Amino acid sequence: MLYSQNENELIALGQRLGKLIQAGQVLVLSGDLGAGKTTFTKGLAKGLEIEQMIKSPTYTIVREYEGRLPLYHLDVYRIGDDPDSVDLDDFLYGDGVTVIEWGELLTDLPADYLEIRLAHFGEGRQLDFQANGSQSRVLLEAFGNG
Repeated sequence: MLYSQNENELIALGQRLGKLIQAGQVLVLSGDLGAGKTTFTKGLAKGLEIEQMIKSPTYTIVREYEGRLPLYHLDVYRIGDDPDSVDLDDFLYGDGVTVIEWGELLTDLPADYLEIRLAHFGEGRQLDFQANGSQSRVLLEAFGNG
C-alpha cells in the first residue's frame, strides 16, 4: 500500500510505474469518483514519454496516445451494463499499455493485469496494488524496489 499526499505525488507515482511498464501490460484502476484514476494515468503517460494532455475518456470510452509505447486509456463505467458493446480485445491484447478505469465492472478481464485501487485518504490518496499474473508480478516487484 502506498500513500500520496497530493496530486503531484500521485502523478509522480504513476510516472515511476510508467517508466517500468512493458508492452502488453493491462492496468485496472478502481476507486470512487474523484479518487485519482485519471490523475494517476497522467503520471503513467509521463513515464511513457507521452506529451499529449491526458483527459478522462468517460464519454469517448477510449483515448489513444503515442509515446515510448502506445497508451490505450479506457473508461468502462458507461458500458458496465453492456460490456460487449465495445470490442476490447484490440486494446487488451495489443502492443501497447492498456489502462482501464472502472475495470472491476468488466467480467472478462485478461489473465494478467495489475489492479490499482485508489481511495481518498485525508487530503491525499491511498493506493493498493494487486498483481494478477506473472507479468504484473514482475512489474509490481520492480516498482516496489524502485
